[in-house]
Amino acid sequence: MNVEIVTIGDELLLGFTIDTNSGFLGRELASLGVTVARHTTCGDDVGIIVETLREAINRTGAVITTGGLGPTADDMTVEAVAKLFDRELVRDDSIAQWLEQRWIAYARKGPMPVSNYKQAMIPRGAEIIANPVGSAPGVLVTDERGRWVATLPGVPREARTMFTESLRPRIAALAGEGTVVRSMTLHTIGVGESSIADKLGELGKGVNGLSLAFIPGIAGVDLRLTSRDRSSVDTDAALAEGARILRDNLGDVIYGEGSTNLASIVVDACRDSKLRIAVAESCTGGMLGEHITAVAGASDVFHGGIIAYDNRVKRQLLGVLESDLAEQGAVSEPVALQMAKGVRLRLGTEIGVSITGIAGPGGGTPEKPVGTVWIAVDVSEGRPPIPRPDGEPPITPYAKARVFHFIGNRDEIRYRAAQAALDMIRRTVRDLPKTSAI
Repeated sequence: MNVEIVTIGDELLLGFTIDTNSGFLGRELASLGVTVARHTTCGDDVGIIVETLREAINRTGAVITTGGLGPTADDMTVEAVAKLFDRELVRDDSIAQWLEQRWIAYARKGPMPVSNYKQAMIPRGAEIIANPVGSAPGVLVTDERGRWVATLPGVPREARTMFTESLRPRIAALAGEGTVVRSMTLHTIGVGESSIADKLGELGKGVNGLSLAFIPGIAGVDLRLTSRDRSSVDTDAALAEGARILRDNLGDVIYGEGSTNLASIVVDACRDSKLRIAVAESCTGGMLGEHITAVAGASDVFHGGIIAYDNRVKRQLLGVLESDLAEQGAVSEPVALQMAKGVRLRLGTEIGVSITGIAGPGGGTPEKPVGTVWIAVDVSEGRPPIPRPDGEPPITPYAKARVFHFIGNRDEIRYRAAQAALDMIRRTVRDLPKTSAI
């Protein structure tokens, strides 16, 4: 089964909005054994949309669109679909009523604007695709030859929910129980693409018949295994075995898979070990704390942080010695260690983490060029300020600092520093049972 994807919107053509919907749809359709024959983007012109849809449906007989379902004049997708199938646009009273109820539910004052009723106009005979998370319903129109066009909103959350809940089951039934194309992504940290390739050797060309792609990014290198021409059950088994082989060869540089991120792994590990975190940040300016607090439930382990950008803050709030600042500089091992210990003591947690570095573009020296970052982790001495649960043994002292030399612009250096700090926490928590009585 072949499908074409048409994304609609001037903002896509002009580059003001980055299209993520086609990537999501491509992955989902591949997992069903459906081939995306072509992906086309067109602007907000009803004539161009009709022409684009006609070409697509003549090639494959099945088209999914995103965008152009809103209430304003530049939202023309449904009108274009009606013209394509030569269907009259008619008002669906159930949609109109639902829109009115939604307007009231959101406590808006006054009557619903007349323009919103545009979203209740659908091609005669079309099937409605419900939108449980937004105001724009989609439509599915099928002609006498069985060819169809399904419309989804441009808002990613709405498009993904509507596809998953309504359109995916229908397409799965049409596609049947054939072979599928499915991928699994493993996330690595702290090792470059070439180093991973060298360590994998021949496995870098593929693992047990699975293709392997190296995807470097600011957060690290992702490894994507892809299975083709297998049944759904065989695909899952092959991907699981391929992931096991990669983990066996690369070890703990692989920290997660799929949608898992490093911050969520750190939060889960600290929660399981009953450890709380405080952070002291200089060059990252709160980015590490932001990564942690972006995880739902982070309040179980994260107490807070201090942005110690100025040396006075390092001295007065974190207890960093003036002599070390003067002799070693703010970007140094002793300062990083004192920052980590200071924030741990100040906020009463078991773990303190610090980042101090030179993010650029200025400020570097031959001895400490831009991208030099010291990161330290300090684990509480003896029993922490807040007693651990009854029966929990104390934690033995542990402190470690490491220097990194990151490349990239200012934003990339800051992001990489925050990721590296998360990885140091991950490894620290993992190793604590080996070095303490926890």
